[in-house]
Amino acid sequence: MLSWQPKGAVDGSINLADYIDHTLLLPMLTPEQIDQGCEVALRYRFPSLCIPPCYVPRAVERLHGSPVQVSTVVGFPMGTSMAEVKLYEAQLAVEQGCRELDVRINLAWLKAGELDRLHAEIAQLVEETGVCVKAILETAQLTEDEKKLAGEVCIDAGVAFLMTSTGWMGGATVADVQLLWQLSRGKVAVKASGGIRTVAQAEAMIEAGASRIGTSWGLELMQELNAKGSASV
Repeated sequence: MLSWQPKGAVDGSINLADYIDHTLLLPMLTPEQIDQGCEVALRYRFPSLCIPPCYVPRAVERLHGSPVQVSTVVGFPMGTSMAEVKLYEAQLAVEQGCRELDVRINLAWLKAGELDRLHAEIAQLVEETGVCVKAILETAQLTEDEKKLAGEVCIDAGVAFLMTSTGWMGGATVADVQLLWQLSRGKVAVKASGGIRTVAQAEAMIEAGASRIGTSWGLELMQELNAKGSASV
């Protein structure tokens, strides 16, 4: 089993590592790359490692006993799977040890005005899994009114996070993070994800209200900080 040490802020400042969901979701990932991702997440004590559903058991075994939570995606990246399929996918991941779920909402229902179906799907996932659910809104594909509507539905359904993007159809913007943070009214947290590759970008998202940064560039962000001689922002 891999070793780890307790995590803490540097000189009382914010530790960027505390914000990073280290994300490995490319469809061609090998088991060895998942193992490498586990090593990186442990080295920097990231809150979570987000990996494809098929690798949940492997990551759970590798990260057992550490503070790094295993997270995975549900209905990714399109969000148009049947609600029953999403629920089964989520429940199976939780049974296998996953503790955080990044759930792609059904934008077809949102744009068609079928808000009751959208709410019911998310609420059922929250209730029946009992873990941290992050609702991926895919903000780059929404109007301002749709962003607000989607956020309100997901907050009412009980999610723990409003999340900007999958990264497959556009990424996070500071403006969208600010909007979701204002919309949350302190009831839920905000996760910025998609296209965040530099410390400056991550810092801007945190200042805008993000509590998590979803990025596949976790290692590079830490290396950038280390090159500057600091691990804080």
